[in-house]
Amino acid sequence: MIVNEQLAIDHGLKKDEYVKICELLKRTPNITELGIFSAMWNEHCSYKSSRLHLKKLPTKGKKVIQGPGENAGIIDIEDNDAIVFKIESHNHPSFIEPYQGAATGVGGIMRDVFTMGARPIANLNSIHFGSPQNKKTKNLLRGVVHGIGGYGNCMGVPTIAGQTSFDSSYNGNILVNAMTLGLVKKDKIFYSKAAGLNKPVIYVGSKTGRDGIHGASMASASFDDKIEEKKPTVQVGDPFTEKLLLEACLELMAGDSIIAIQDMGAAGLTSSSIEMASKGKLGIEINLNKVPCRETKMTPYEIMLSESQERMLIVLENGKEEQAKKIFDKWNLDFAVIGKTTNTKKIQLYFDEAKVADIPVNTLVENSPMYDRKWKKSKLPKKNKIKKEDLKNFKIIDVLKKVLSDPNICSKEWIWQQYDHTVMGDTIQKPGGDAGVVRVHGTNKAVATTVDSSAIYCWAHPLTGGKQVVCESFRNLISVGAKPIAITNCLNFGSPENEENMGEFVECVQGIGEASDYLKFPVVSGNVSFYNQTKNEGVKPTPAIGGVGLIKDYKKMISMDFKEVNNIVMVIGKTEGHLDQSLFARSVLDEKSGPPPEINLFNEKNNGETLLKLIENNLIKSAHDVSLGGIITAVSKMCIKGNLGINLNKPKYLINEMEYFFAEDQGRYIIEVSKKDLKKVTDILNKNAVHYDELGIINENELYIDQKTKVAIDVLKSSNTKWLSEYMSK
Repeated sequence: MIVNEQLAIDHGLKKDEYVKICELLKRTPNITELGIFSAMWNEHCSYKSSRLHLKKLPTKGKKVIQGPGENAGIIDIEDNDAIVFKIESHNHPSFIEPYQGAATGVGGIMRDVFTMGARPIANLNSIHFGSPQNKKTKNLLRGVVHGIGGYGNCMGVPTIAGQTSFDSSYNGNILVNAMTLGLVKKDKIFYSKAAGLNKPVIYVGSKTGRDGIHGASMASASFDDKIEEKKPTVQVGDPFTEKLLLEACLELMAGDSIIAIQDMGAAGLTSSSIEMASKGKLGIEINLNKVPCRETKMTPYEIMLSESQERMLIVLENGKEEQAKKIFDKWNLDFAVIGKTTNTKKIQLYFDEAKVADIPVNTLVENSPMYDRKWKKSKLPKKNKIKKEDLKNFKIIDVLKKVLSDPNICSKEWIWQQYDHTVMGDTIQKPGGDAGVVRVHGTNKAVATTVDSSAIYCWAHPLTGGKQVVCESFRNLISVGAKPIAITNCLNFGSPENEENMGEFVECVQGIGEASDYLKFPVVSGNVSFYNQTKNEGVKPTPAIGGVGLIKDYKKMISMDFKEVNNIVMVIGKTEGHLDQSLFARSVLDEKSGPPPEINLFNEKNNGETLLKLIENNLIKSAHDVSLGGIITAVSKMCIKGNLGINLNKPKYLINEMEYFFAEDQGRYIIEVSKKDLKKVTDILNKNAVHYDELGIINENELYIDQKTKVAIDVLKSSNTKWLSEYMSK
């Protein structure tokens, strides 16, 4: 095939990028080489539009063992234990083929974790769909949920937390972000840096097929009317094979034969071999005839670009091949010596005794394009002037029932019931709370984890929204009694070639960086997903933040369900009455403009750390952060979970009841304390200059606004739990 400029453009490369390739090679690439460049230089693999800005994120900390740049980030949780974790997107494949797209997203993120020597202990997901009225939404939701559950359940890894949202901006481009945590001993961590010369390069796992070819390139393109034609680029997963691969790799890792290991994810054999060589400043030579293939007459181009699942690339110590092969034979997996490390600093491929590719590794990695894209700064929107008289026309109970049944607030039990969240026997806080919690097997330690995003706030003002989503993750971990340690991020945006979309990205990243730095909550891994758009219409900016924290004694874990009648309920943090961009403003007042709530990082840190002191002193019975829907929504969920009611106090502030109960001011928590501990609690809060209100007293089964206005908790529960199950059953 004759390689020319048009063919390069068809591969997703720009005209000037093709010129640069020819200059670097000092010749025209052949078709296999062009395919390799197109895979390594696309957004998904090269981060060419985002690298400049990602470098500004805080990535170091006392507990950080490995930051960005490896398969996943690693944090120290003491006693020679470490947590390996990362979140990744599988957006485009999931829209085209929801079951396999979501399933292989889960499979891919688990491989990123166990390739570092860690056994996966928990999965999470952040999934975003179009308007419930959109004709595709229901089937996409059903397919994605079945795909996530189908893969995770078969692997025997619990799915312990997640987030689901609906917004019309996702009508033509859903988001499916998968996150995995793994547990590893600090002295048994494996990396992907190749080392040594003439070391055998080993291919293990499933055979290579034609599925997934151009998957990474497809993930770096916008959607159009011909989206259905892209189905062949969606990979097909096999969780049973991945389970065998996990066990075989961990068995091999128990010895001392592995020099480097890398999973074959986006761009398959191409990215795995090149990344290993680049990190080790070595070359790699591969005989493609030795790659196990499941289809006949596969070309070098197809073999290198295939994204068939459940495959790994390993650099072994010399003389360890037979011992390693026995392990993979036992697990009934392919094992093939396909090449060796060299001192050429090139990727050299042979097929049918001919050299079919000869590319210096640095031209693919260090010399890949890096763009400083033009971007537009966002102005902070003006505040809405909501008239107090208008708010008096609403009845609080009616509004509360509407808010609780909103698709973005309602119980997502229909989803997480389809996930096995207790397999492995260490899940101690299931989905539906502020964060999922798993015990570190055989110890008193537990790891808390959560995933959050806030597209509405980021869309209204990206800088504030970026800060908010980090703070939300911080609060969710603190609400279960965990000390926050680090985050991973999945940054989902429209085209970076659009100045407004690029501005959203730049300012969200700035906000994430500022909040992470101030809260000492560093970013240790992540993923950027651009081109989430259809026909030039991008999704709302959706950075998903996965947070991880440690509970040193799992017996001190906190849950959100109210515990006991006559206990006192308090709000930590001040309520100013911010309604703009709140769920109340958008769904009840139909007001979509205005700024998101302000973020005060000092208060976020101070309030959170003070709450941890209260938990450490056993002074808190239950806790829940205040977020979407405001105080009354948070309290209602605590009532529903605990099957108890509350007598609410009238707000002491000179603000309207609706503003007090439905405002989405940040930095707030609802806590339950016993009467005997009230003085100790208020002393600690006062000592640390934390604002608090006494919100009410727990009763047996009703929520009282005042003596005339009350509602049974069963009624609120019905409002909160019915919407999704009824929607999916119609």
